[in-house]
Amino acid sequence: MIAAIYARKSTEQNGVGDDEKSVTRQIDHARLYAAKKGWSVADEHIYSDDGISGAEFVKRPAFLRLMNALKPRPVFQVLIMSEESRLGREQIETAYALKQITDAGVRVFFYLGDRERTLDSAMDKVMLSLTNFAAEMERERARQRTYDAMARKARALHVTGGKVFGYDNVEVQSPDGQRLHVVRRINSEQADVVRRIFQLYADGLGLTKLAKRLNAERVPPPRQDNHGWAGTAIREMLRRELYRGVVVWNRSEKIVKGGTKKQRTRPETEWLKLEAPELRIVSEELWEAVEKRRQQAATTFPRRRSGGKLLGRPAGIDGESPYLLTGFAVCAVCNRAIGGSTQLHGNGPASGRRRVTFYHCVTRRKRGDCICSNDVVLRQPLVDDVVLDAVSATLGAPVVDTAIGKAIARLQAGEGDQIARRATVEREIAVVQARLGRLLEALIGGGSGLETLVAQMKAEEERKKALEAELEALSDLQRVSALDPDAIRRDLEERVRDVKALLGRHTAQARQMLRKLLDGKIVAEPVVDGDRKGYRLSGQLNVGRLLQREVFAALEAANKPSDLNSRMVVAPTGFEPVFQP
Repeated sequence: MIAAIYARKSTEQNGVGDDEKSVTRQIDHARLYAAKKGWSVADEHIYSDDGISGAEFVKRPAFLRLMNALKPRPVFQVLIMSEESRLGREQIETAYALKQITDAGVRVFFYLGDRERTLDSAMDKVMLSLTNFAAEMERERARQRTYDAMARKARALHVTGGKVFGYDNVEVQSPDGQRLHVVRRINSEQADVVRRIFQLYADGLGLTKLAKRLNAERVPPPRQDNHGWAGTAIREMLRRELYRGVVVWNRSEKIVKGGTKKQRTRPETEWLKLEAPELRIVSEELWEAVEKRRQQAATTFPRRRSGGKLLGRPAGIDGESPYLLTGFAVCAVCNRAIGGSTQLHGNGPASGRRRVTFYHCVTRRKRGDCICSNDVVLRQPLVDDVVLDAVSATLGAPVVDTAIGKAIARLQAGEGDQIARRATVEREIAVVQARLGRLLEALIGGGSGLETLVAQMKAEEERKKALEAELEALSDLQRVSALDPDAIRRDLEERVRDVKALLGRHTAQARQMLRKLLDGKIVAEPVVDGDRKGYRLSGQLNVGRLLQREVFAALEAANKPSDLNSRMVVAPTGFEPVFQP
């Protein structure tokens, strides 16, 4: 039998060699266990998550790959772990994951107790519940111990998080060189920047203009990256009470919801506020001036509901954008987003001007020309028309025919071998069934060596299950011979006509279609033609996502989905440079 391995540990072991890490030891022990059982371990099905909590089920990469490997049917018959808690430390999610694994026909073994976890009886399920209950209780106790330790650190004004701009984290060591804790010390150079930010904002400078000024002056940003200062980062700095000499701890907490960890703000009554005058950077007068301006801005641009009405500017419906390319296009200069905005166009009073929509580099607009030199601004309809025309042209008959031809050829490759194998498997099942009948007769007759007979029957049953699973997979592949290329072509051409008609009418639906068709991002490269500025757009479309479900199902049964989705039917778009008239 083929075995897979899953290993997990909740925290990283920094400074420890790979061969000494917990997940490495788990994998080594699982390999030894498989060898003792006579199983072969599939190296491509060794899954490990290091430094990820057992309460996390959504953002656990190796675990997700393991669960995806169960569909349409797993290539391994056994999964080996050290114990149940490696799969998870949350009762409901862990039990559900284990049920999915066993329902897929995979047997689960734990090498620490040399036992198999089954869910065949009520007692098996009770034992699983008790085991998961103990694992979750241990996770809660560990969380409480961590909370108590962090609370002690906070009350002692020790660092409980990461670095904060304006301060250095300084280690305090014992006489023998062991680290005891970390404290903050004011960084005089960064503190001057903090005070300047507060003063400029209090004097009336906006967040975006503040960011642009700091970037233009080459002031090092907090993360020391190439993207410079952002207005959002400055806004958070203006709200950080640490700069006024007040340490705030326990403001938020992590909770597990929907199988993943999320951040939740605690009630202000639970916050721990401690005076730390030695950490003050901003005077109380300057802090109050900034707070006064922030409150004025909050009343000018309200966002809360009142009487069932939203007082501020409404956001995009369901997170969607009114601009076709938002989220789909990036700037070729800084590799950041191309976004849309509006502004009044024309001379005279605002009431007589009309609002026009544009595309531009968001980083350039928000952070200044020293961060991105792309100053091209084009009207939205010009760019949208070029993109939609290119999409429609790409989805023409030649591309459709090529996609269908390659998909069908890929499916039909080796079909003769599969038919021959089906006949062989059917004969083997008949032979195994006959042997089972003879063994059953011998068992009913009460012959000698009952234990040997039972063991032989179990072995034959396992062989029969494996053969039946293979036969089912081969049966799925018979659909390949029934595929009608002409019918697929007609269906796909009909879908293409729908796409062409849809893209130009409704932005929300067009964005949904682009999400399915685009393979990657559209890259907007600024170009200059004389005194005109414009964009040269480039991207790829994957027309395989429009093929009939029957093609995908057959490919999936043949374990060949990636060929269709990546190499076969990705076509470059035919964008032409677009310029502002």
